[in-house]
Amino acid sequence: MYPAGNLFILGPSGRLESILKEPPTGPARGGALVLHPHPLGGGTMHNKVVFRAATALNDAGLITLRINFRGVGQSTGAHDDGRGELEDVRAGLDYLREKYPNLNLMVCGFSFGALVGMEVGISDERVVNLISIGTPVDKYDFSFLEACRKSILFVHGDRDEFGEVAKLTDLVAKLEPHTQVQLSVIKGADHFFAGHLDELKQVIKDWVMKQITLFARRS
Repeated sequence: MYPAGNLFILGPSGRLESILKEPPTGPARGGALVLHPHPLGGGTMHNKVVFRAATALNDAGLITLRINFRGVGQSTGAHDDGRGELEDVRAGLDYLREKYPNLNLMVCGFSFGALVGMEVGISDERVVNLISIGTPVDKYDFSFLEACRKSILFVHGDRDEFGEVAKLTDLVAKLEPHTQVQLSVIKGADHFFAGHLDELKQVIKDWVMKQITLFARRS
C-alpha cells in the first residue's frame, strides 16, 4: 500500500498530499518546502533524498512541508510537465505562510523538484533561501537562476548522471558576483546519493545553521 501523508492542503488541481513535521526540540527557526524528483521517474515525497533533506532541515530547527505534486500518490490532478507543478509549489508556500506567518521560508528541491522550486523561489518574496539538490543541468535550462539574488546551496554528486559538474560550476560562477552561493560536491555520489545520504544531510544541516546565524546577526 502507498504510504499515507498526514494532511492534505488545497492546491489549484484539488488536494495535495503532504507531510508536515516540526523540529524535534525548541521553537521553530524557519519553515521549508521540500520538493521531490520527477513523478514520471517514480519521484514522490517519500524519496530517500527528499526524506533525508527534510530530516536535515528539521534537525536545524525548521518546520518542513513535503508535498506530492499533482497526480502523485493521493494528490489529485495529473502531471503537467513542470507547468502546473509551479502552482503546486506556490500552494505549499501559501500553506506555510498562512500557518506560520512570522517564519522565514526556504525552498529545497531535488532534481525536478529543484527545477520548479527554484523557478518559484527566486522571485517569491516569502522565500529567503534556496537549496538545489542534484540539479539536472544536463536535462533542463537553469539559466533563469542567473537572476537569483538569494542565498543558495547546491549539493551535487560528482557522478551525477543528469548534471555534469563542470556545467553546474559554470552556473555557480555566474551567480557568485550577485549573491551568496555554495556548491558542495560529494565525491563518489551519483544522482540519488546512494551510499552518501549521511554526507548530504550534514552538508544541508551545516549550511542552514550558518544561514540562520547570519540572519540573526543582520536582525
